[in-house]
Amino acid sequence: MESVRKNSNLKELHLDKEAIATLSLAKEGILKPIDKLMNKEESEKVYKTRKYKGQFLPFPFILAPSGRRNKEVLKNAQKGDLLKIIVLGKFKGYIKVDSIFKIDIKRRIKAIFGTNDETHPGVADTMRRLGEYAISGEYEIEFDDIKKVKIDIKQAINAIEAKKVTALMVAAKPLHRAHERLIRITLENTDLLVIFLLKPYKRDTLSYDIRYKTLKHFVDNFLPTSRVIIVPFENTYIFAGYNNAVLDSLAAKNFGCTDIVLGQNHSGIGIFYDHDRINSILDHVKNSGINVEIVSEFVYCNQCKTLVSTKTCPHGKHHHISYHSPSILEILKVGLLPPAVLVRKEISAILLSELFKHRFKNLDKIYDAIMPSGGLLEEHDEKDFYIKLLELYQTTSLT
Repeated sequence: MESVRKNSNLKELHLDKEAIATLSLAKEGILKPIDKLMNKEESEKVYKTRKYKGQFLPFPFILAPSGRRNKEVLKNAQKGDLLKIIVLGKFKGYIKVDSIFKIDIKRRIKAIFGTNDETHPGVADTMRRLGEYAISGEYEIEFDDIKKVKIDIKQAINAIEAKKVTALMVAAKPLHRAHERLIRITLENTDLLVIFLLKPYKRDTLSYDIRYKTLKHFVDNFLPTSRVIIVPFENTYIFAGYNNAVLDSLAAKNFGCTDIVLGQNHSGIGIFYDHDRINSILDHVKNSGINVEIVSEFVYCNQCKTLVSTKTCPHGKHHHISYHSPSILEILKVGLLPPAVLVRKEISAILLSELFKHRFKNLDKIYDAIMPSGGLLEEHDEKDFYIKLLELYQTTSLT
């Protein structure tokens, strides 16, 4: 690797972090049986059969980077050439060219998302990052994040000699009460719970670090920590389509999990029309070598007075409070505290103190003026303030 790094005569392919993470998933065996970049013949076979080495695969595993510079490098590359992989100006590995071939961008988009409609979330972004030419060949890359996740999960399994290891893929955007209920129910029926916290590559209101902070707070303070591990899941564009339940299950299995829990509203478990018959992605998930459990939606019922499953609650939807993450996030984005029935007060406090840092000019003065105290002068941060403020909201004698 070092000799390639120092060779200034080699041509360069300029990739983004998302492409490197995707290559690393295959390199580390997380996408098995995928173990390499496919050539044209292999790609065509996957398109026609939707299988690779006997296992369902919704689309070929290829690398076709966009950009004028990359296009010229690929057009002129010859079999046996070494191409440096550069990410944000830094050397990250190399590819030894086996073949270069043209791809049908719209066909690939359709295979990933089920549509070419650019109003569909993800389609336009993926179209921009795809180029005309794909490259196949052996590659080496420097990306240790996924290797670390494998090690962390294995150590957690060995520490308690876990036999049943259950995966749960969550965005926690934001972490709400329904997430908490799902996590608890899953933990009741497994030895070890692996929470894969999705780590997308698009900027968002709630960064991965903020979401990790809230999830870790919940796990550390309200769950048996020896039986739960939180790990980042490199949620690259290949997981963005309607086949993501299949790919999530495949990745979870290869990370060492025996089971995976999917919500009934998971975007990848609906039905689709293919080869003149109605199919379900679940048909493929159930044959992926990992046990799959589908969990129904949780809501708060104002008749039951608690969090319930939509499958067990006898009351109509007009009695239900839905845990709709985008709506809860909108409340947080304008600086409001969500009701505690939606989000645990400590979680709301963490989120608002991160989203609106240094929001109050005289925080201690406001705190001392309106909050009850033990008579001692203490310093308080914004997180403390939001927790106490929500407790005031919950005072009922004057409401």
